[in-house]
Amino acid sequence: MRPSREARAGRREPPFGLLLLGLAMAAVLAGTLGLVSERISATAVEGFLSLLDSDPETAWAILTRVRLPRVMLGAMVGASLGLSGAALQGWLRNPLAEPGLIGASGAAALGAVLAFYFGLADWVQFALPVGGVLGALAGLGLLLAMVGRDPSVLTVILAGVAVSAFSGALTQLAINLAPSPYSTLEVITWLMGSLANRSFDHVLLALPLTLVGWGLLAGTGRALDALTVGEDAARSMGVSLTLLRWRIVLGVGLSVGSAVSVTGVVGFVGLVIPHLLRPLVGYVPSRLLPVSALGGAAIVLLADVAVRYLSPGQELKLGVVTALVGAPFFLLLLMDVRRKTQ
Repeated sequence: MRPSREARAGRREPPFGLLLLGLAMAAVLAGTLGLVSERISATAVEGFLSLLDSDPETAWAILTRVRLPRVMLGAMVGASLGLSGAALQGWLRNPLAEPGLIGASGAAALGAVLAFYFGLADWVQFALPVGGVLGALAGLGLLLAMVGRDPSVLTVILAGVAVSAFSGALTQLAINLAPSPYSTLEVITWLMGSLANRSFDHVLLALPLTLVGWGLLAGTGRALDALTVGEDAARSMGVSLTLLRWRIVLGVGLSVGSAVSVTGVVGFVGLVIPHLLRPLVGYVPSRLLPVSALGGAAIVLLADVAVRYLSPGQELKLGVVTALVGAPFFLLLLMDVRRKTQ
């Protein structure tokens, strides 16, 4: 959805380079806060600096083996969700589209849960990310099979809701039939989404497929720009809508599947970030892609810092916090869309 030229004329967008720099600095600042301490406070920071002075080897080990992987995964997951949300919203031309709404996140979670359920995650190193990616691709493949060749936006969204509901039902079935209470607790805890207790093994597992997904999505900018004036006009500009569809499906499947497989479900980032940043780039999809990736990385890292700061005892789960913030935002966005269409 793009406002009229008159509506955009009264707005001043910041320089694109300055916006990118600002978001990158926000992500770096949030990552730096995440490196300082497991619980961000003046006392904790002072304690870490004291440890760094008295026992630098231990401090360096904590920094590189515990906190740095957590920060790297947070940046990767946030960038994947923000980039995927921007690409999906540009493709469907609907600000309500996001990986969770069209079933990608739910199907990825199902694939990873099945890897847990059958014990593959304990036996095969790459079972969890592969399961998440295959689940996301299967869910998006089912979505494309349901909607046909030239679907309307409403058809795609309704089919996505159906895929998400079906994936959720199968996930609940796997939890219900879990062989032991420990397995059930492990799956439920993982589904809440968290960056805690992650290592460089998780980073290395998710990074290759994530980079491929980013590459596929980053190359759709020109086609998404052309699509803003209509499918017929895009075809006349030489854009292959079939190729665009498959690039977005594969890109979202690989990046979101990899993210979900190592952190669990972190919802609404792909919805909120592109919507907030779209006016700042003049509603140009090709510009929205990189800023959404940086914005997603920054917001997930900041949310993870907030999770550690706000948790009074047992640490809150990142996915729970993003859902609590994102769900009301989704309702407000839905009411705004409804008001504009009346």
